[in-house]
Amino acid sequence: MPEGDTVFLAGKVLDKALAGKTLLRGEFRVPQLATTDLAGRDVLGVGTVGKHLLTRLSGELTLHSHLRMDGTWDVYRAGARWRHPAHQARVILATEELQAIGFRVHDLELVPTDEEDRLVGHLGPDLLDPQWTDELAERAAAALAADPDRELGDALLDQRIMAGIGNLYKVEICFLLKVSPWTPVSEVDTAKAVALGRKLLVANAWRHEQITTGDPRRGRRQWVYERTRQGCFRCGGKVEVLQQGTGYQQRPTWFCPNCQPGPRPDR
Repeated sequence: MPEGDTVFLAGKVLDKALAGKTLLRGEFRVPQLATTDLAGRDVLGVGTVGKHLLTRLSGELTLHSHLRMDGTWDVYRAGARWRHPAHQARVILATEELQAIGFRVHDLELVPTDEEDRLVGHLGPDLLDPQWTDELAERAAAALAADPDRELGDALLDQRIMAGIGNLYKVEICFLLKVSPWTPVSEVDTAKAVALGRKLLVANAWRHEQITTGDPRRGRRQWVYERTRQGCFRCGGKVEVLQQGTGYQQRPTWFCPNCQPGPRPDR
């Protein structure tokens, strides 16, 4: 599942392409919306909350979408060839000059704009909220601390605690805190964990690469994430990867046993 900054940037690209424009074409290729036509509606703007995209339209209507693991929104000039197969297109929003195509996007739903909260109201504070405050940070830290026996890595992915962290940032936050991802939440500074999450997402919000080390060169952008071959970027030691979570929430979790002491699951 993409990180919150990836969704944030996708929202900004869509907003730039569509906001203030009238749709000449607005069609869906999913059964539940197949007969819906958005042509003639004005796009008021595109916003994001965590990993959720909200395209607001005239007539007090909002199109909600989620990228999940494989979705993407692409923007093309009118008439340009798509980079993905047409059968993967789920929604087409076209103006006179541009077309925004949602490929393999999920959770497509049209709702009255004043009912957006039923789609995103369950989320914790959005780490990329432009109106971020100390109060939101304290709220997220308190929610993170509420289940002290929960594994930190698992808790960081819970969008009800704070919205925007995906598996990459989960792994890197645990590394920067110098603890195993299986460490109980009670043993970490939850305020620091929240601050790190916001710092990393804000730093990467306007670029396509996720850099946590400060080094933009290929192969040097993360501390331990996907570094089983290269080793830990800090100590050079072996990076291990084990599964964390259960069912559809299970994720491969990289860590450096040398830099991140603490519990780990049995192999």
